[in-house]
Parts: sequence; C-alpha cells; structure tokens
Amino acid sequence: MLNEDQKTLFMQWLDEHGSAVMKVARAYTRTSEETQDLAQEILLQAWKSLPRFEQKSSAATWFYRVALQTAMNWQRKEKPRRKNQEPLLEVHTVITEGADSAEAAQQRDTVEQLYRAIRQLPQADAALVLLYLDELSYREMSDVLGISESNVGVKLNRAKQKLNELMKGETDGS
Repeated sequence: MLNEDQKTLFMQWLDEHGSAVMKVARAYTRTSEETQDLAQEILLQAWKSLPRFEQKSSAATWFYRVALQTAMNWQRKEKPRRKNQEPLLEVHTVITEGADSAEAAQQRDTVEQLYRAIRQLPQADAALVLLYLDELSYREMSDVLGISESNVGVKLNRAKQKLNELMKGETDGS
C-alpha cells in the first residue's frame, strides 16, 4: 500500500472509529492529560501497525484491538509511577444554562463514577465493559479480545456484576 493510500485510509478510520480511542484512553487513565497522552500513543501505535493490517477483521475490530493492547501495555508500564498518584485538580466545565444544568452535572458525575469503577476492574474485564458500552455485538467482542462468544457472555455478566458492586459501593460511600 502506498503511503498516501495509508494516510487516507487511516484518516477515514479515525473519523469513523476515533471515539473508541478516547473511550479506551479515558477508561485507563486518571487525568485528562493522561487521557490525551494515551490517546496519542494509541494513534501512534495504530499508524505503525496499519501496514500489518491483514483485513481478517473489520476496521472497528482492528482499531479496538490496537487501542486496548496499547492501553493495557501503557497501564502496565505506568502503574509503578502512578500507584499512589491522584490528580491534584480535575477541571470540569460546568454548564450553567437553565434547569438542565443540574441534570447535566448529575450525568457528568454518573459518567465519572462509571469510569472510576471501570478503572478498578481487571484489565480484561474493563476492556469487555468498554466494548459493551460501545454496543459491539458478542461476535465483535470475541474478535477484538480473541475469545469465544460464549466466553464473552460469561465474562461480561461477571464484569457487569462486579461493576454494579463497585458503583453501589461508591454511591453508598459518597
């Protein structure tokens, strides 16, 4: 494949599947700066691995696989440094328009709580939950993770139960 063709294909896939990169990056990081760093690393790895794409799976599956592998490797590498690190300040934009601002703030809090809970799951479970949240089919999840569809169902049910426990625990503890 010519370099210009690769660039065109990559940009097209990025338009179609770029949100997956940010979802994965956000789930594996604690701060917005780390999220941006990891997203850049995922895109770099995707670009580097594009020549090895064999079209045995869909572009979405390939993008997820690259994103999850990169995130897991990044987390493993960064874990010792981040072990006791907590963000000093997370800046959130507050919507102040009318009555919807309270609802929007509640929604943001719920999403943040969900991502905190996802970060507490084992890596494979976190990956599975992210794929589920992105509404991939069991077949697509099995392709991305390299496990059987029935195993996806079993693992997903267990991950959802654990996630539910984590979310309840955080709600009770708040």
